[in-house]
Amino acid sequence: MSEQKRELLSVIVPAFNEQEVLPEFHQRLVSALGKLKMDLEVVYVNDGSTDGTLQVFNELRESDDRVALVDLSRNFGKEIAVTAGLHNAKGDAVVVIDADLQDPPELIPEFVKEWKNGCDVVYAKRTERSGESILKKATAHFFYSFMQHLGRVKIPQDTGDFRLLSRRAVNALNSLNEQHRFMKGLFTWIGYRQKAVMYQRDPRYAGQTKWNYWGLWNLAIEGVTSFTTIPLRVSVYIGAITALGAFSYGIYMTVTTLIHGNPVAGYPSLIVIVLFLGGVQLMAIGVIGEYLGRVFDETKKRPLYFLNAYLPRRIDSENKELQ
Repeated sequence: MSEQKRELLSVIVPAFNEQEVLPEFHQRLVSALGKLKMDLEVVYVNDGSTDGTLQVFNELRESDDRVALVDLSRNFGKEIAVTAGLHNAKGDAVVVIDADLQDPPELIPEFVKEWKNGCDVVYAKRTERSGESILKKATAHFFYSFMQHLGRVKIPQDTGDFRLLSRRAVNALNSLNEQHRFMKGLFTWIGYRQKAVMYQRDPRYAGQTKWNYWGLWNLAIEGVTSFTTIPLRVSVYIGAITALGAFSYGIYMTVTTLIHGNPVAGYPSLIVIVLFLGGVQLMAIGVIGEYLGRVFDETKKRPLYFLNAYLPRRIDSENKELQ
């Protein structure tokens, strides 16, 4: 009687200029997963790195048969890099984790335990965010609160991309072809049984973060415009309130002029009103433009990314040759 085939765990690691941390990350990852009774596939995604990241990936692949490499043709951004990893991961369960060691690989066995108990999505929820500024924590809290209360998808508070997905959850995500991809929202949008695992987030092990406040602001806009039309409704409400205020002020000016006269030309107040109305109109047009730009991108139907190369696990390559 043949031995039953073991389940395969894929770990997707998107990376952009992470050469300093990758050797330590890989060592901790394989050490943390060594006791799991599963086969392992580590899918490193090179997101157009300009340092020695690709060379480190190739060295890891030469020294470890379980390493696969997805090399993107340029820097497409983390959301697309994660997507490319999901497209190429072959596991029965798939873990997404950053390479900077802020998210501990040692938590993955807990994910696997919850997956075996029937969960399709097991996500890590931060109880503490070490090494982050007060401003970053405050803005993150505001964004998650906004999405919780006003978004169509209730993205869990203090939750990033670090999570495990079942094969059917991965298949569901791979069926979504939208250009503007806010993965935290998509992970929640697909539904299925989801569960949180609490943990304390560590400071970055080495290197520099690739996320500045401008990048985080753009990511927040991506999330808001992908999963809610609230900004469009707010612009309508602001326009209505402004129009009502202008109408009321017009009545007031008419009445005071008829009763008391108006010897002063009122040039300053006129300029203030014109500038205010102009600002409100430009803001509303900008909000509409954000949504219209996304519609424009979707209609072009461009591929999400291109590859320089895809190198599977050497174990898979050797087995294929034997067949």
